[in-house]
Amino acid sequence: MRDSAGIPGAADAAGGSAKPPAGRRRRLLRWIALGLTLLVLAGAAAGWWLYSKLDGNITEDTSAAAELRRFERERPTHLAGGAQNILLIGSDTRSGRENARYGQDHGTQRSDTTILLHLPADRRSATMVSIPRDLVAEIPSCLGTDGQRTPARTAQFNWAFQWGGAACTIRTVEKLTGIRVDHHMVVDFGGFKKMVDAIGGVEVCLRRPVNDPEARLKLPAGRQTLQGEQALGFVRARYSLGNGSDTERMERQQRFLGSLVTKVQSNGVLLNPARLYPLLDAATSSVTTDPGLASLRGLYELVRGVRDIPTDQTRFLTVPRRPSPADPNRDELLEPDADRLFRQLREDKPVTVTPPPPDPSPSVSASRSPSKAPSRSASAIAGAEGARAAVPTESSPAPVPTFTGTTADAADCR
Repeated sequence: MRDSAGIPGAADAAGGSAKPPAGRRRRLLRWIALGLTLLVLAGAAAGWWLYSKLDGNITEDTSAAAELRRFERERPTHLAGGAQNILLIGSDTRSGRENARYGQDHGTQRSDTTILLHLPADRRSATMVSIPRDLVAEIPSCLGTDGQRTPARTAQFNWAFQWGGAACTIRTVEKLTGIRVDHHMVVDFGGFKKMVDAIGGVEVCLRRPVNDPEARLKLPAGRQTLQGEQALGFVRARYSLGNGSDTERMERQQRFLGSLVTKVQSNGVLLNPARLYPLLDAATSSVTTDPGLASLRGLYELVRGVRDIPTDQTRFLTVPRRPSPADPNRDELLEPDADRLFRQLREDKPVTVTPPPPDPSPSVSASRSPSKAPSRSASAIAGAEGARAAVPTESSPAPVPTFTGTTADAADCR
């Protein structure tokens, strides 16, 4: 009886598993290799396209860099190696279709919000200091957009941005604080909204309903998630929330930023490509930065250094100040508290924050005029001159100064 294996093709006909010829196997492997190569090349091309797109979104502020180089000799020196100070500027410009919705474009802009972000050398914490726009400051002679130089004068802080852009604001901050500003970022109204929308909104909590037509804001009381347009109204509203002062507005901005930091650090954003790419696209297309940050690589290095900072070590506070005797609608620095804060940051030493006491008074209506909130000093918060009166000895370190503020992990319902 003949074995069917001896008949050519019998095994295949019987459903056997004979191996294909060597030539066929080689052709199959070549096709697989070619397919994998094409996939790798396609992935690399897509990655390069995305990188180039995001990198090209960023606007580089070369004029500010040139102006700062001109005055390099008068700028503060670095006192702490490895630490970084970044000035974040929110512009109220009305130029462009998106920003024109909030008022007529007169060709000028002022800094609606200015925050000095201090990153210590060890990157274990972050301190964000709000500078009031109504603060009386010495503004140096600055180069305007018309090519003319303005005279040096004492004026409201946020006029510096209108007179000389980011460079003038940076020089004013450095003169005010003695702190070297390493980098800066400018974001307008449209950019702020895009970034909030990109992460799916930011959660806040309101003790009372809000109806502010000027800020285009109508919200019920309670915890809720604000999208871009609502978020912009929330951080800009002044007369319909709290006591109507810029003090309360800055505290609200700080609490909002704390919630935003918490949201961005969550897995729902950083580990979700569907959320991460829109955030990167919105952020890069919305900022104007100095040359050191005007690339995706520069921004990545910055984010990599701060992404692991715990939210309870991300601090928000406002420059210690009080109403100016010459004009109660303007602020001036409260000394020696302000100098103590600036010295700690210059020398890369720690500060702590504690929440302000709860305000039992109801919110004023939008029809009332805003009033200045009482200033709060570091000593008042520390209790019985605690931070100021404590004297270090050889066996005990100097006490860490405490200021009114909050942290990113603090609940927003207060």
